[in-house]
Amino acid sequence: MRSSILSESPCDEQHIHGFNPQSWLQVERGKLPKSSYSPSSIESLIKIAEPPVVPLYKPLNYVEVLSRIHEELEQCTPSERPGLYLIQSQVFRGLGEAKLRQRSLHSAWHCTSSVHEKVIFGAWLRYEKRGEEIIADVLASCRKCCREFGPINVASEMPVRNFEIVGSGVMGSSSHISSMVTFKIRDGRVTCDRCKIASLSIPFCSMLNGPYTESQLELVDLSENGISLEAMRAVSEFSCTYSLEDMPLEILLEILVFANTFCCDKLKDACDRNLASFVSSKQDAVELMALAFDENAPVLAASCLQMLLQDLPDCLTDELVLDIFLSATEQQQLIMAGHASFLLYCFLSEVTMNIDPRTETTVILSEKLVQLAVTPSQKQIAFHQLGCIRLLRKEYNEAEQLFEVAFSAGHVYSIAGLARITNVKGKKTSAFEKLSSVITSSVPLGWMHLERSLYSEGDRKLADLDKATELDPTLTYPYMYRAASLMRKKDPRLALEEINRLLGFKLALECLELRICLYLALEDYKSALCDIHAILTLSPEYRMLEGRVAASKIGTLLGAHVDQWNTAECWLQLYERWSSVDDIGSLSVIYKMLESDASKGVLYFRQSLLLLRLNCPEAAMRSLQLARQHAATEHERLVYEGWLLYDTGHCEEALQKAEESISIQRSFEAFFLKAYVLADSGVDPSYSTNVISLLEDALKCPSDRLRKGQVYLLRHLWRILI
Repeated sequence: MRSSILSESPCDEQHIHGFNPQSWLQVERGKLPKSSYSPSSIESLIKIAEPPVVPLYKPLNYVEVLSRIHEELEQCTPSERPGLYLIQSQVFRGLGEAKLRQRSLHSAWHCTSSVHEKVIFGAWLRYEKRGEEIIADVLASCRKCCREFGPINVASEMPVRNFEIVGSGVMGSSSHISSMVTFKIRDGRVTCDRCKIASLSIPFCSMLNGPYTESQLELVDLSENGISLEAMRAVSEFSCTYSLEDMPLEILLEILVFANTFCCDKLKDACDRNLASFVSSKQDAVELMALAFDENAPVLAASCLQMLLQDLPDCLTDELVLDIFLSATEQQQLIMAGHASFLLYCFLSEVTMNIDPRTETTVILSEKLVQLAVTPSQKQIAFHQLGCIRLLRKEYNEAEQLFEVAFSAGHVYSIAGLARITNVKGKKTSAFEKLSSVITSSVPLGWMHLERSLYSEGDRKLADLDKATELDPTLTYPYMYRAASLMRKKDPRLALEEINRLLGFKLALECLELRICLYLALEDYKSALCDIHAILTLSPEYRMLEGRVAASKIGTLLGAHVDQWNTAECWLQLYERWSSVDDIGSLSVIYKMLESDASKGVLYFRQSLLLLRLNCPEAAMRSLQLARQHAATEHERLVYEGWLLYDTGHCEEALQKAEESISIQRSFEAFFLKAYVLADSGVDPSYSTNVISLLEDALKCPSDRLRKGQVYLLRHLWRILI
């Protein structure tokens, strides 16, 4: 089976003929004599990869950690909240809870204490909600934008500092000195109010009013200070109005350098804020970020950062953009991201890991994260993540050091990485002892026994795997290993029972693939094709047998040996499987019906419901979008749009769609949608009566009866609540 983290590059389709199940298919097609499968053919077919050491934050006690974070959120200062929500989001990421993770990031964005945090969390939420772009037109119809965490006006959001007016009202010691001073810039001259120019900075005040030659002069030569006549006129105007209006970019750049040279803080700040408005593209951001670093312009830098983060993940393929993030010094990080540098690099490293965890870019960004980690939780996250990356790159010594730091900081799960490296170095017994030490010194968890099983054989290995399943029934590896072992012992039926234990409550593609192989061994091609259909529904491009052959290819070969159903038979099968809660079977029937049935909107909608029930939200979203595209009527389309909005967290807009649909035609699905959204979005006791009333309205409408049982149950539950 393929690793859940990294898949191998697919080979040519012709290589399918070097693998079983092709032999079983050839038997059915009369090309090979019927014979029992051999141990060698089974060995080539069933390969169970070791579970990866995942680069996630995995505390020993999730409940305890979440409880502690909740308590700290109630007691901490406002500036500490975003950081705590970040850790909370990492906990949910480790649990695989995407919606709760997004909720944590949204909470962090909502309570940000700096512009930099708002920019970064906003970009992170946009990145997490990339799937919403397919419903941009649906949101637009509700007068809402899918990029609700879009760009902010950095200059207006950045706090304005109180700058002291230097030497206000102070004139030179000689009363005969003119109140005006003229600056010569090559062949031109700019006459300024001496007092007001002096008030821009201490150097100017000392030069024009202090014990320097210039304080006695009415003409001062600034020709060698790199400022043009036009820019100096703007500086003079600023000294009177404290405003830089309608200045072109080139002039503002001159003024910024001039302000830095003469320590004119108020002038520099005004220039910095005006420059931020010129960042309108990625190219602008790259060019101006370099200037922001050189001249210490935080507003401009934050504006450039926002522009770059808007283009994630694509901008990380640009060498110039990468150079900004990879080569930024500690001081440049402070200019660019303020005190949110850990947050920024946590986000960037996660994005690059999703692209390819083995790249040098991912390594350097994660190294930056390690350097920025301060708190124990930050160190656990950063060091473990980089350790996993080094492990993938087979840089074992570096990975070992990183895992040791993470483990010392309290991240016990990092012992898995240490044990893997110990085993690679030929010390299998030592790896076993590392896990044994953790098991005896803390509350044992399923992953601990799973990891220890990798360093033992026979009954001791199976005992650990059984204990892992007892402590955590959701771990897939123990079921797959036991099923594969039974298969190698020529007992495919017991192997099938074993893998069905998991698939009865958790849908995993690698487990479906293994079950397909078991069905092929039993020559049960109908069931094998059913699982192929389920795989293709979840992942149309899925490749089996270590990535060597497309699942669709095997499905085509199997289809020639399975009886085809007509439309009536398909509907009967769907009713039967839906009633017996055979979700994978129902997915297969719908997959077959979609190849011919005209009412595709309803079928795609049913498919989305099944996928949600199987905890496959991304695939469900795709199906729901297809249902909307194939809707037969306007009121049906509105219902599907309502569910799309609800599933992406837009409850008010979903209610609006339900009401629009009901206004066109009273239907079961429209009433059910409205009741469901209302039930989930309101805590007012009066909502209970409204929900029950809507459910009863739904039951009065015609339906295909596949979901009426759910409505009866919901109505009963809400009556209990009243």
